[in-house]
Parts: sequence; structure tokens; C-alpha cells
Amino acid sequence: MTTFVDRVELHVAAGNGGHGCASVHREKFKPLGGPDGGNGGRGGDVILTVDQSVTTLLEYHHSPHRKATNGKPGEGGNRSGKDGQDLVLAVPDGTVVLDKAGNVLADLVGHGTSFVAAQGGRGGLGNAALASARRKAPGFALLGEPGDLGDVVLELKTVADVALVGYPSAGKSSLISVLSAAKPKIADYPFTTLVPNLGVVTAGETVYTIADVPGLIPGASQGKGLGLEFLRHVERCSVLVHVLDTATLESDRDPVSDLDIIEAELREYGGLDDRPRIVVLNKIDVPDGKDLAEMVRPDLEERGYRVFEVSAVAHMGLKELSFALADLVAKARAARPKEEATRIVIRPKAVDDAGFTVTREEDGLFRVRGEKPERWVRQTDFNNDEAVGYLADRLNRLGVEDELMKAGARGGDGVAIGPEDNAVVFDWEPSVSAGAEMLGRRGEDHRLEEARPAAQRRRDRDAERDEAQREFDGFEPF
Repeated sequence: MTTFVDRVELHVAAGNGGHGCASVHREKFKPLGGPDGGNGGRGGDVILTVDQSVTTLLEYHHSPHRKATNGKPGEGGNRSGKDGQDLVLAVPDGTVVLDKAGNVLADLVGHGTSFVAAQGGRGGLGNAALASARRKAPGFALLGEPGDLGDVVLELKTVADVALVGYPSAGKSSLISVLSAAKPKIADYPFTTLVPNLGVVTAGETVYTIADVPGLIPGASQGKGLGLEFLRHVERCSVLVHVLDTATLESDRDPVSDLDIIEAELREYGGLDDRPRIVVLNKIDVPDGKDLAEMVRPDLEERGYRVFEVSAVAHMGLKELSFALADLVAKARAARPKEEATRIVIRPKAVDDAGFTVTREEDGLFRVRGEKPERWVRQTDFNNDEAVGYLADRLNRLGVEDELMKAGARGGDGVAIGPEDNAVVFDWEPSVSAGAEMLGRRGEDHRLEEARPAAQRRRDRDAERDEAQREFDGFEPF
């Protein structure tokens, strides 16, 4: 049964914003109470937060679909809807958030670090908030926006000071068990370690963490064995320790060739050349192991490695190794730049930035793209004529109509607002004037009652097709 997961694909959905309310205050002897529709509540966010008590992504492996709650709709009497509750997902320290293309969105290191994976939709305004001197009693309200919906990939990279690397059965698990209080699985067959193990070591005044990475074999950087899955756990470590088996029973292996192969895999994986290395010759309690260690030690020292002869079983040479690792960890910590408080950078948009573009496509359709127009379209109730008229007024004030005219659009041309897969398409008719003085009864806008050329042509074609269908249905063969 899977007990450790360090990579999952998470399907997140933020909460939708609540709809605004269109209501008019009614009270005895107050026939013109005015609009009192409240705003809709904001949808909940999906937030990833580092929690030191969480060590695996197993929970999200079994339940990858997560959704925050929606905002409540507004009500009459100027009562705003309740905001949706944020969904906070606890992730281990060292979790990297990526999109499906592999681009890094966030690197979550440090307790409490958080990232908004999906933002909730804003609530729609009620008609009380939409009222103005020109539109005293709006007969409509704005709809709530949908929350973000998407997929993110979570990858766990172990946060440790020291990483033990080496062939399977080299004694890495035994070494971490005697250096720290960790209790990994230990057996006399390869690949007993299937997940990274973490242990805390105290050497003098220095306390550091040590990670036992599953055994590497030739081709690990290309996906052979378990190496490709767990090599990323080495990335955050400050010191690499090569654990070499001096008592291997395989005739084609020796400590020097094992070191060369593991180093080649680390170079192939990349990004680890600047980490200091220490070589540990393990299993010197075995007579042949002690002799082999004495033979290869001069060769390794000539290459510039600092070599330690140890025995995890007999507890030999462990104290010297522990303090040597503590010294390297202390130097690495001192060399790190001091952490500065995160500065909030505000980049306001230019005052003259309209925030939208108008392009003409090959089929003659004019497409409008921009944050404001697309948001306004999502918030519009197209079953309400006055709401559609209000949208037309907003687009006109933003300058969309002027840009359409500059692009060559004429009355009856098709205009799409939004992306190709989710756009609102309509036949454009230039507005001569706009404002509350053109409104009729509440919920109506007489500008939308005028026949539009393109719409009329479609109705005529539909009528002709229906007439032809009726004639065909009434035809009786001889």
C-alpha cells in the first residue's frame, strides 16, 4: 500500500461569486422606497500552505479534486451575501507548484508559506450599488463571477542539510539510523528504501537534518530504477555524502567505480556541481571491507575527496563523520545570503490604458479581448434587457465602440467578446446615445427592441426554413 507520495496532479476549483440581488424597498406609505438589493458574496480561494507536520502528498493522491465553497447571493434590505470559505490545503515543506506545462508557479519553503492556487470569483453588485442619479431604480443586478478552475502539479523536494547517496544496499539506511533517531527499513536485499527518510543529527552546537535517498543505479537520471523519482530530493541539500560499499559481493563492482557511476548520474541530472562532497567507506567491520577501504582511500583522497571509514553496524568512525558534516553544514548556512522581508511591489496600470484590444479575424468577425470587457460580459444577465443595455453603456464609455469603428466595423457585423472557446457573439449596432433617459419600464431597454439587420436576416431564413418544412410534412405521395 502506498504510504509516501511526492508528486501529484491536483484539480482545484475556487468558489463562484454570489449573484447580486435586484430588489425594491417596499413599506406602507412609502411607494418609492428605492432599490435595496444587496451584493453577492465572494467565492472562496484554494490556498496551499506549508505545514511542518505534513510530510507527504498522500492525501491528495487519494483525493485529487478539491473545491472551495461558493459565495451566497445578495438579498433584499441591503443584505449582502456571505463570502465563500477559503479552502486551505496543507502541504509539506519544500513543495513546488507547477502548471501542467512544467512551469514553476511557486516554491513553498518555510512554515506558513502560502500560495493561492485558485482565486474565488467576485460577487455581483446588487441594484442598490448600481443606482445612480441617471439610473435611480435599476431593474437588474450583476451576476457573480465564476471562480478559477484548473490543474496544478505538486512536487515534493525534501528540505534537508545532508543527503546520503549511493548504490542500493550500500548501508545508507543503517547509517542514518545510527546517526539520528530515524528508524528506516533495513534489510539485506536491494531497494529496501523506497521513500526518502529524514533524520535529525546533533553534533555539538549544530543541529542538522540528514536524508537517506533511495539507491541509485546506472541510468537513474533517465528513469531507471527509482533514481529519477527521488533525485529531486537531493536538490535542496547543502552537502552530498557518497556511501560506498566496501564489502559488496558483486565481482564487477568496487568503491571507486561506484563513485564514478553515481557522480555521472548526478552530473546528468544537473544542478549539483557546487555541493561539497564527502566519501564514506562503509562496512569496515568486515575484514575484506577494511582491507579494500585502505586500498582505495589514497586514490579517493588524490581526487580531493575527504574520506571517512565507518561501520554503521559496529558504530565505528561515526563521531568524526558527524562533526565533519556539522562543520560543512555550518559553513553552508553562513554562506547563504540573509533572508530579507518580502517586499510588496505595486505596479499600477497606466491611466490612459484602456485595457482591451480589438482585432479583425479572417472570417470578418471582430474580437474584443480585455480584462474589463470580459468580466463585464460574465456579470451580465442576458435575459434582462436593461442589464444588456447597461453593458452596452459600459462598453461605450470604455471606448470599445470607437475602437470597433476604427477597425472598420459596420452595423450588423459580428463582434465577439472573450476567447474563442468561451465568447459572447452578437451583431453590433452603434449606439447614438446612452443613458437613463432612454430607459423604459424597469428591466427593459427600448434600444434592444429595434430590429437589427443581421438578426432580422436570420429570422427571415428561419421562417423560410420552417415554411418549407411544413410544406414537406403536408405533402402526400400518389
